[in-house]
Amino acid sequence: MGNILVLYDSKTGYTAKMARHVAEGACAVPGVALRLKSVDEAGRDDILWADGLAVGSPTNLGVMSWKMKRFWDDVSDGVWGKVDGKIACAFSSSGGWGGGSELTCMALLTVLMNFGFLVFGVTDYVGRQFTLHYGAVAAGEPRDAKEIAACRRLGKRLAQWVAGYIDGRREALPGPIDTRGE
Repeated sequence: MGNILVLYDSKTGYTAKMARHVAEGACAVPGVALRLKSVDEAGRDDILWADGLAVGSPTNLGVMSWKMKRFWDDVSDGVWGKVDGKIACAFSSSGGWGGGSELTCMALLTVLMNFGFLVFGVTDYVGRQFTLHYGAVAAGEPRDAKEIAACRRLGKRLAQWVAGYIDGRREALPGPIDTRGE
């Protein structure tokens, strides 16, 4: 059974709502154990427990929140060299479109790569001209169907990679992608 941790920071509650949608997507893959935790609740043991990790942060000045950065600074001594090869992805909310959510996802992915996580984006579309190449993003509260679908798709894809590559359940791996955006 693969272990998935959805780790997030949220000031307004919007990134927390995204985290819940990511968790719903992960739970769509049978045989996954899930933990949903804020940076205030999580610790080193949660990171070590997880085979797959979805990390979400609000966009603060174009980058991740200070709490998320502090979390990784604080746990680094306890997990450095012990999480190599685990699978991870990112998601972020911002105050508006063009507010830096993709930059925040890239910053999160960079931190995860420094720890040795295998990171990914998603190439298929969840709506017309709406994809999650760097992770799921939302402007404010995720309300639109495509924003919610992006979060769920990210969580499901994480669980599929964990099931396929960590648990050895190749049948769980994703099939052909949807490039139509419908």
